[in-house]
Amino acid sequence: MAAKEKRPALNSAAPLRHVTPTLDTILKGDTIAELKKLPDNLADLVFADPPYNLQLGGDLTRPDNSRVDGVDDDWDRFSSFADYDAFTRAWLTEARRILKPDGALWVIGSYHNIFRVGAALQDLGFWLLNDVIWVKSNPMPNFRGTRFANAHETLIWASKSKESRPTFNYSALKTANDDLQMRSDWTLPICTGNERIKGAAGAKAHPTQKPEALLYRVLLATTNPGEIVVDPFFGSGTTGAVAKMLGRRFIGIEREADYIAAAAKRIAAVKPADAGDLAVTPSKRNAARIPFGALVERGILKPGETLWDARKLHKARVRADGSITVKSPEGELEGSIHKIGAAVQQAEACNGWTFWHYEQKSGLKPIDFLREKMRKEAAKG
Repeated sequence: MAAKEKRPALNSAAPLRHVTPTLDTILKGDTIAELKKLPDNLADLVFADPPYNLQLGGDLTRPDNSRVDGVDDDWDRFSSFADYDAFTRAWLTEARRILKPDGALWVIGSYHNIFRVGAALQDLGFWLLNDVIWVKSNPMPNFRGTRFANAHETLIWASKSKESRPTFNYSALKTANDDLQMRSDWTLPICTGNERIKGAAGAKAHPTQKPEALLYRVLLATTNPGEIVVDPFFGSGTTGAVAKMLGRRFIGIEREADYIAAAAKRIAAVKPADAGDLAVTPSKRNAARIPFGALVERGILKPGETLWDARKLHKARVRADGSITVKSPEGELEGSIHKIGAAVQQAEACNGWTFWHYEQKSGLKPIDFLREKMRKEAAKG
């Protein structure tokens, strides 16, 4: 994936024509030149796997003297750090321009380039949200034994600006992670076996193909079905393949004809998921706000009903205005479910929706269950 391209001319004199291309397509040409043709505010997400500028010298061999098929292509060679920085700022400037106001960008790299890319992101006005460490469960060894085995790569997730509100499907990721909050260290294998795209001679079609699992997580986390993803270093087409599978739209940019042919063939074979199967667990942060008093108004909970904490150490009574009361040694406490939940625990704050429970035949259940029930009913109209 992510074709790391030869440096395009940074000062192209070609006229700018901002034209929205056909979606789900691969544009052939230099990244910067093609990005300049795209209209402002087009993309919901940019995923970029730019040249790493590996600065490799000579061939790398294994202990048995066989040659390691690494990255030695011209597109990964830059004459200086200044040359690489100019290239980076040029494509990032265009990537930021084509992002929607609430759009975001992911960029992946290694220790060779990611720190320079991160500085450029901040200089150009992006707002850094997370750095994510892709821990490779099956990394390539360090054959020379001169350094630690390079077992990870770094991704930076950044919004277009500090004011942007990019998509983040928090609850979907938590569900996918066995109801545990998704962390910023992702352990995934590198691309091997049947997933590795092969050329006509049976060799790798692209030296830096990324695993589909990595792009799956990125797109599931930070896009929604139907949204547009632009990949300016399209390579073997992993972004396009996963986008098609998940019902997202994509635009890829690639200059190498062999990579384009391999990517197009790969994407054509992908079967999109059914629209009904693309729904994800909604984020409570984006859900409709329902105050506790609404449950009382609707008669779901009635004035005088009893609420408990999970261990039945604290007992509260519901009042007509949606407040609750608790008897304590200091007297009767009254207030919101959050305020009283914090008070009985002698805590600074409390999520009353998960702390307080109502009683039913099967036992205690959080009152948050009743709120979710109301939300689903409201969504049905």
